[in-house]
Amino acid sequence: MQRIEIVHPFPPFYRPDSDILILGSFPSVKSREQMFFYGHPQNRFWRVIAAVFDDAVPQTIPEKRAFLERHRIALWDSIGRCTIEGSSDSSIRDVVPNDLSVIVNAAPIRRIFCNGKQSYGCYQRYILPVLQRDAEVLPSTSPANAAWNMTRLIEAWRMIRLQ
Repeated sequence: MQRIEIVHPFPPFYRPDSDILILGSFPSVKSREQMFFYGHPQNRFWRVIAAVFDDAVPQTIPEKRAFLERHRIALWDSIGRCTIEGSSDSSIRDVVPNDLSVIVNAAPIRRIFCNGKQSYGCYQRYILPVLQRDAEVLPSTSPANAAWNMTRLIEAWRMIRLQ
C-alpha cells in the first residue's frame, strides 16, 4: 500500500451546547468512506462511549449523531491533512492540524480528550501552542491497541463524565 496525501474529508461534529470534545487522530479508510467518525466496526469507540454513558450502542450515523447530541459531545480529529498509508496512524507524516477554534468558539467546551497517543502528540505539538487549552489523553479505542481490553478501556474512559 502506498502513502498518499489526504485532506480530512468531513467536518467536525458539534452543537452549540457541546461541552466535551473528543479528538481522534485522522479518519480511517472506513470512516472516510462513510464520511463520519469511527466507522470501522472493529474500532471500539462507540461501544466504549455507550458503556461510559450507560446508553445503547448506536449503529447508524443518525443514531451516532443523536447519541453525541444527547451527551453533548463534539467529535473531530487533531489532524486536518497528512500523508498516510491506509488507516495506519504509525504511517502518518506531513501533518497539518485542524483548526479547533471553530468548535471552541461556538460551543462551551469544558474538557478536551484525545483518543490515543497519535492524536495527543499532534495536539501537544501543533494545537496547544495556538489554542492554549490543555487536553487529556485516553487509551486508543483502535483495535491496534490490543493491550487494552474493553473492560480497561471503559474504566479509563469513564473520566470523561467527571466534572
